[in-house]
Amino acid sequence: MSESNSLTVTKRDLVQRISDSTGQTKVLVRDIVQKFLDEVSNELIRGNRLEFRKFGVFEVRARPGRIAQNPKTLEKVQVPPKRVVKFKVGNVLKKRVESGVLEAPKETPLTSAPPPAHPGNSDGIPGF
Repeated sequence: MSESNSLTVTKRDLVQRISDSTGQTKVLVRDIVQKFLDEVSNELIRGNRLEFRKFGVFEVRARPGRIAQNPKTLEKVQVPPKRVVKFKVGNVLKKRVESGVLEAPKETPLTSAPPPAHPGNSDGIPGF
């Protein structure tokens, strides 16, 4: 269910935000974001399950073929089997969306040293 005042955020918008907050060039950020999306897509095409702890799980499910009915003509039609992507939201993301509270973006540029680990967070991603 979407809210009436929601906006569409594009990959370009996210690249700009990440570039601004990290000090990295838009070209570099765009390439990294695209590589990430390509890898996610490839894993789903392979039928693999992708789990991002506290964020959610993407998985491919098989839908069997079935007989459906055209609502205009009432004609029976065969719907072929297909594979679909499902997303199940993680508990932390679910609570954050329900609360509506945004996490303040960090304005620290990336350096060659890894960021300090957050308590209870093995991957260093704030809030996840």
